[in-house]
Amino acid sequence: MTLTELLLMMFGAILVENFIFSKFYGCCPFLGVSEKPDTALGMGMAVTFVMTLSGAVTWCVYTFLLVSFELTYLKTIAFILIIAALVQFIEMFLRKYIPALYSALGIYLPLITTNCAVLSAALLSIQNDYGFVETVCFCFASALGFTLAIVVFAGVRVRLRFANPPRAFRGFPLTLLAAGLLAMAFSGFSGMSFR
Repeated sequence: MTLTELLLMMFGAILVENFIFSKFYGCCPFLGVSEKPDTALGMGMAVTFVMTLSGAVTWCVYTFLLVSFELTYLKTIAFILIIAALVQFIEMFLRKYIPALYSALGIYLPLITTNCAVLSAALLSIQNDYGFVETVCFCFASALGFTLAIVVFAGVRVRLRFANPPRAFRGFPLTLLAAGLLAMAFSGFSGMSFR
């Protein structure tokens, strides 16, 4: 894969095939941690770290262990275990060195383990037959797309606090409506083709 193709693949992963707005992966932390932009950015950075590192590690495990020993049917279980170990590492690091972010992320930090966006990035890399560099770049770009979506939505939610919607739309219904409108806005990128 040339550098141009790599950059186009990354651009596509960030905007065109955004995990939140195009594939609807990872909606639980997207809706749960997007009340404040700083918390959303912290969650995005944690997901970026886990998704990028897990993409690299899962590619190595799949290529050098599972394929070599003809155990490819165990890839989902192996990938989940790798992701869970990385999330535990991040949780211990944040608890010790950045306790404010650790408490702000709350229950959503361990939920990165079951965040389908993280697992999907690893599985899509294998499915698309990416090499090591392509896998790391794809997972990193997908995580940047996730971070972009959650931070932009956090900014929208801050503005929604000043809105005076009809009674039926107050609270979570207005949040879902705003998320749907933002997803529609991102769908404008879907007409772009990079291949």
